[in-house]
Amino acid sequence: MPRINKKQLASSVLEALYKAFPDSACTLDNDSPERMAIRGILSAQCTDVRVNLTCKELFAIYPDMEDILKAGQEKIGEVIRPCGLHKMKSKSLLAFADMYCNKWGRVVPCDVDELMLCPGVGKKIANLIVGEVYGKPALVVDTHCKRVMKRMGITTYDDPLKVEKDCCEVFPEQSWIRLGHMAVDLGRTYCTARNPKCDICPMSGVCRRKL
Repeated sequence: MPRINKKQLASSVLEALYKAFPDSACTLDNDSPERMAIRGILSAQCTDVRVNLTCKELFAIYPDMEDILKAGQEKIGEVIRPCGLHKMKSKSLLAFADMYCNKWGRVVPCDVDELMLCPGVGKKIANLIVGEVYGKPALVVDTHCKRVMKRMGITTYDDPLKVEKDCCEVFPEQSWIRLGHMAVDLGRTYCTARNPKCDICPMSGVCRRKL
């Protein structure tokens, strides 16, 4: 495989992604910062469609963070059960509600490190929150993003933090939010984990796996 400048490769990849997925966007409902954060926590190993449906029920019963906090882990866990991992996620939701009400002054921080002080909020979710809520450049690296960036030659790593570092070094920061969404769309549509559709993939002209 011929060597290539990573920034040149990233430029070609980005151009192809914009052309192939011009409408890529976050598919989680985003009606308020704190509710977006709750959806982000619930999105781990769960589809956005399921998270949105479950949160409609959750916020109909417990509309405010104080309501979630007062309800307790068991009641919240039953409502969010369809999202999977309900015991762990309900604990995280209560921790977030507690910090929102009692530490952050009812304002979701626009700071990744501060958000990650909350149990259940890792780098991926923190990046999602600051990106979608505040428009702060941040790249969400999920399983799709890891896979497609490795296949296209942007990174050689599987660790999300290392993938994020490699991507952020070569892609312009104003692209980071959209980049994450386009990577997800690519991974779901063409660059699947098994049997990727390389023959019809719009990235075949720049993908190092294909070349």
